[in-house]
Amino acid sequence: MMGHALLGASSAHRWLACTRSARLEEQAPDTTSPAAEEGTLAHALAEAKVRSYYYPADLSKRKLSGLVKKMKADPLWQDEMDGYTDEYLDYIKEAALAFNQAPYVMLEKKVDYSTYAPEGFGTADCILIGGGTLHIIDFKYGKSPKGMVSAVDNPQLSLYALGAYVALRILYPIKDIKMSIVQPRLDNISEWGRSLDDLLDWAGYVKERAALAWDGKGEFAPGEDTCYYCRIRAQCRAWSDYNVKQAFDIGELPPLITPAEAGERLTALEGLVQYQKDLQAWALSECLAGNTVPGWKAVEGRSVREWTDMEAAFKTLKENDIDEAMLYEKKPLTLAQVEKVVGKKEFAEIAGGYVMKPPGKPTLVKETDKREAITNKETAAEVFKEER
Repeated sequence: MMGHALLGASSAHRWLACTRSARLEEQAPDTTSPAAEEGTLAHALAEAKVRSYYYPADLSKRKLSGLVKKMKADPLWQDEMDGYTDEYLDYIKEAALAFNQAPYVMLEKKVDYSTYAPEGFGTADCILIGGGTLHIIDFKYGKSPKGMVSAVDNPQLSLYALGAYVALRILYPIKDIKMSIVQPRLDNISEWGRSLDDLLDWAGYVKERAALAWDGKGEFAPGEDTCYYCRIRAQCRAWSDYNVKQAFDIGELPPLITPAEAGERLTALEGLVQYQKDLQAWALSECLAGNTVPGWKAVEGRSVREWTDMEAAFKTLKENDIDEAMLYEKKPLTLAQVEKVVGKKEFAEIAGGYVMKPPGKPTLVKETDKREAITNKETAAEVFKEER
């Protein structure tokens, strides 16, 4: 079986909506990033901690300590990983305690949902099952606010639930499905539940869409959420046409626009800047590969000078009567840097009383953002309150 499923759970939000994208993405090479590799390391640590807690015979505390020591030698290691993965373990403990009896715990469980999507499979971070309840828990290490994940109607977790149901229904009666996202770097714990009947009804929709995606048929569904992580988006004609339409097909601009019109235009143009960056990155890669992109070329960008050997340079400067105080500046770490060095929990205990969070600078966001809106309108109580 291939390493990555064409109709993988992690990309289900895309191929369910844009069925043509699955086969097109096959043409794009697999890529990674420091953030993705950092997430992989954090996931490995999280799994090890949960496994050591529930299955000490497989991974004793001593072996866990040795494993963590090796992980700390990884260049991607950050001390804050320790605290964030502890939060994940704590959540699983609490979730397990919510069962009437101790549930069966499965970690990094490969689930097969090919009954509903050809060759479909994925790996669930944690599955708890017992007492008629199937609980899927997924650990997310991303920290970008744009990458905040919700468990509500989450197709990735729902596909994991389908795969787990197919594998476990003979051994365990299942009535209710619970799904959770644990995203500690964004203080995001998202939970959602659905009945088994509801899940199986949704599975019928999945089967129809998956058949289209597998055959490379159906329709394109370009949009900010659908296309954001698509590996072929820079070359995709549907995404290109979508962005061009947003930029140039929004009608005549009146002398003065209303707030309603401003909102419509901001929404319409939202993905254009990101699309331009994607297209430029792809065009640059084409130029560097020796291909021609009419009207554009690759050149050497602005370069910043750097030391070949800073220590040797400073030593030479000091030997030539340059005062050492002129070569260094002393400044404190930022609050976030201190918290990272000390550790989140210990920092809160020791120095939390010296921290305040003033109001942030007003910024414009979409209406779906969870933060409370600033209106600067007086409430009725404020208008009619008696002056003293």
